[in-house]
Amino acid sequence: MNRWIVALAAGLAIIVAAVALAWTPDRPADLLRARWAPAPSKFVKIAGMDIHLRDEGRRNAPPLVLIHGTASSLHTWEPWAAALNGRYRVVSFDLPGAGLSDAFPDDDYRVENYVRFVTALLDHLEIGRATLIGSSKGGRIAWATAAAAPDRVERLVLIDARGYPAKGDESSLLLSLARIPVLRSVIERITSRSFIEKGLMEAYGDPARVTPELVDRYYELHLHPGNRRALLLQTEQESYADWKRIGSVAVPTLIMWGRLDRRVPVEDAERFHRDIAGSRLLVFDRLGHLPHEEDPGGTMSALRDFLAP
Repeated sequence: MNRWIVALAAGLAIIVAAVALAWTPDRPADLLRARWAPAPSKFVKIAGMDIHLRDEGRRNAPPLVLIHGTASSLHTWEPWAAALNGRYRVVSFDLPGAGLSDAFPDDDYRVENYVRFVTALLDHLEIGRATLIGSSKGGRIAWATAAAAPDRVERLVLIDARGYPAKGDESSLLLSLARIPVLRSVIERITSRSFIEKGLMEAYGDPARVTPELVDRYYELHLHPGNRRALLLQTEQESYADWKRIGSVAVPTLIMWGRLDRRVPVEDAERFHRDIAGSRLLVFDRLGHLPHEEDPGGTMSALRDFLAP
């Protein structure tokens, strides 16, 4: 029996030591803002939250609203925003619980709450109708907004968007452990830079395009207060029970996809194309889950063609 006690104690000691080595506290929000929110960034109050926002281009130009994906930020759109703001009003922002924005105070990360947030943002900016451009989860929010509030959406661009239930059970061991209250606070404080780097390399079609600067940005913003907790809650609350509403989308839609996407299969692009009447589909053979970020120049021409009057 004593041997088992000694072995258990040794095992626990190893676990405690590993947690201590991997323990990563939040970064102070003011320091992150100083580095990652230069002009034209600003912070606006929407639904009681401080939201990191950039509103570029001519105010009376056709508005484009860019919505990033899970654990990303408005920075993913910087090359596109620079290319588009001479002709359009380009709005990009950090979703609640991501980047430099506050988290939802009620911990509600269901897509319906995101739709309410997007419409509140449009109201705040006095935008009646806009072209919504969404990547991954941002695409999910974009098409859900088009389905729920068609009077607010002029056109739609879906980039490797989420929308259809995955085959099988995607619950991860990490998420299962996070459901245990005593472990959640530990998991929320453990994040290695190598973990973020590995995720980005899996998201890109060509991992060689993942630079140290890119990893730094994703890693540091992941440590913004509240973001890791928000990410766990988003994953817990994620549901695709409403996927049949995709067929109700009735605005001009461009579907852009990376054929090498390891997160949302290209088969989903074909499903979007079938379900949204009159949509256009463009697949980039050498790109992954973030084609607009991985190759902004190569993807921009397709977007310009779609946006042209």
